[in-house]
Formats: sequence, structure tokens, C-alpha cells
Amino acid sequence: MRKKKDQNFMVRWLRDLLCGLLIGAGAILPGVSGGVLAVAFDIYRPFMEVLTHPKTAIPKYWKWFPPLILGWCIGFLGFAKGIAAAIDLSSTVTTWLFIGLIVGTVPALFREAGREGRNAVSWTSLFLCALIIFGGLFYVGHVVHAAVEPGFWWYNFCGALWGMSVVIPGMTSSSVMMALGLYQPMLEGLANLDLLVLSASLPGMFLTIALLARLVNWFFQHYYSIAFHGILGFVLASTLVIVPTAYSSGLEILLSAVCCAGGFALAFFLARLERRIQTSP
Repeated sequence: MRKKKDQNFMVRWLRDLLCGLLIGAGAILPGVSGGVLAVAFDIYRPFMEVLTHPKTAIPKYWKWFPPLILGWCIGFLGFAKGIAAAIDLSSTVTTWLFIGLIVGTVPALFREAGREGRNAVSWTSLFLCALIIFGGLFYVGHVVHAAVEPGFWWYNFCGALWGMSVVIPGMTSSSVMMALGLYQPMLEGLANLDLLVLSASLPGMFLTIALLARLVNWFFQHYYSIAFHGILGFVLASTLVIVPTAYSSGLEILLSAVCCAGGFALAFFLARLERRIQTSP
């Protein structure tokens, strides 16, 4: 029995490490929300509970912290250079990999959204949020063509956007940064561990998470079905708006399909692994 528990602990540790890595990497990739991946991997609610009720939540979830934090740091900081290189090679293929990850989580998100029932208000929340997010991201990406000069306060603003994308699943902060011309400088700064970028963006991110956590958690406690269907709308809209429409060759189309299928399979595997851990004695 002890051997079985030890085995489950190691499986859970490795699973959480991988989830943290993907969430951190998802925060970097344009159009992908780290919060969405946190919801999909069943990390979001415990994370929000730790932020809002630390005295009771930390003793319950403390074993999750080391692998998740380590994985997030690897994904957010360590993968910045790798993702930047992958985007330089083919942003289309890289985006399709994460689209596959997100699409693979949609069935689980739909089940979770209906855990406390569905009604007309729930469906209205889904479609309204999807419409707002799609319209907002489309406007930022295809209508607004503003650019700013990168600096301390703009990097702080980028950190706040990242914090919002963690606490509010479905918000794709990188798309806003790209529209303002801040994404590439941020990515290069993270890849090179630039002190100015790190000292501005990380505090902004953590402060935003701390300030918004209680408000978002209150909404989930009182309007769970409405909130979660809204998240599902965020997920669907933010995924639809980043679907690539231009391809350089047939090979790029093939690689995009393979990466999308691989991302879907990975998300499916993680969901199965989570159910296995939960049902183990």
C-alpha cells in the first residue's frame, strides 16, 4: 500500500511539473491564456483558494507548490528563448500546437461548467463573453495599429496583463502586447533574463494576481455556472481568433496538423492522468 502511495505521489509530482511548465509556456505564446490551461488541468480552483484563503488552503495543497512553481518558472522563463526561436521558425506551427492543447481540454471544461447545472443565463454568459472577447481581440489585432516605446512602466503594464490572464481564464494578454509592439521586446528580455524586464514585469504580475483573486473567487462562489460558462466562451473565442489563416507551404500545413494533434493528445493524456490520480486509493 505504501509503495502504491509513493508511486501516486511521484506520478502526481511529475504531472504537476508538466502542467506548470505548460501554463508558464502558455502565458508566453500569443493568444494562449495560462489561466485557461490552469482551469483545464484542474489547478485553477486550488490556486484561487490559496490566494483567497491561505490559512486553510496552504496546508491542503502545499505538496502541489514545488512542482507547479518549478514547472511554471521553466515554462515562463526557460521556454521564452525556445518559444521565440520556434515562432521565428514558424509561428503558425507553434500556435497550432497550443490550439491543440486548448481544444483537447474543451470537453472537460464543458463538463465542469455544467457541474452545478445550466440555464438560459449560463448560455447567455457563454455567448456574450465569446462575442466580447472575439470582438475585442479582433479589434486589437486587426484594427488598432498603435505602438509604444518599451520601458519600465510599459513592462510593468505587461506584467499586469500576464497577471490578469492567470486570474481571468481566457484573457490572452500576449495578443494585446503584440498590438502595442511590446511582445517581442518582452520575450527577448525574458529570454536574456534582462533585469529591467524582470524587475518590472514580475512584480506587476504578482500584484495584479493578488488584487484580483478575491473578486474573481467571490464571483465563482456565488455565480458558478454563469462564471464557468463565461470562461468557456473566453476559451472558444480566444482560440478561434488565433487560428492561422496563412501558410507558406504544404509542409507547414502538415506540421501544423501534426502539432495540433500532438497538443490534443497531450491534453487528453493529462486529463486521464488526473482522473487516475483522483480515483486511486
